[in-house]
Amino acid sequence: MSKLTHFNETGAAHMVDVAHKAVTDRRAVAEGCITMQAETFKLVAEGGHAKGDVLGIARIAGIMAAKKTADLIPLCHPLSISHVRVDFNLEPEQNRVRCQVTVKTAGQTGVEMEALAATQIALLTVYDMCKAVDRGMVIESVRVVEKSGGKSDR
Repeated sequence: MSKLTHFNETGAAHMVDVAHKAVTDRRAVAEGCITMQAETFKLVAEGGHAKGDVLGIARIAGIMAAKKTADLIPLCHPLSISHVRVDFNLEPEQNRVRCQVTVKTAGQTGVEMEALAATQIALLTVYDMCKAVDRGMVIESVRVVEKSGGKSDR
C-alpha cells in the first residue's frame, strides 16, 4: 500500500515537495449531482426561480472555487489554472442536475482537488439558491472521473 504523502517521516503534516517534478499539462474532470423535488427541478430547468439563473450563478461559483482551492484546503498547492469548465446536465427522469467540472493547468502537480472543490461548490450553490423551496435536496456521487498528466494518469 502507498503511504500518505501529506505526512513526513515523523508523522507531521506537511505540504508535499513537488519541486523535482516535471511541468506537464494536467487535467482533471470531477462530477457530482443534486437530486430535488420535481417542482424544484422544474424551476431550475425552466429558469423560473425568483432568485434568477440558478445554474448560471452556480457555474460562476464553481469557477471561483477552483481558483480558491488552495485557500480552502490547507496542504493544497496554489496553482496557476489555465482553464475551468463547469457543465450542467439536466436529468428530468430523476429530478437531478449533474455537474461536471474540467480543470486544466501546466504544472508540477495535478488539479483533482480544484475539480472536486468546484463541483462541490457549484452543487452547494444550487442547494443554497433552492433551499427556500426544497430542503430535502441531496448532493451525492462527487468524484474524480478522469485525470491526466503526471505519472498517475487514469
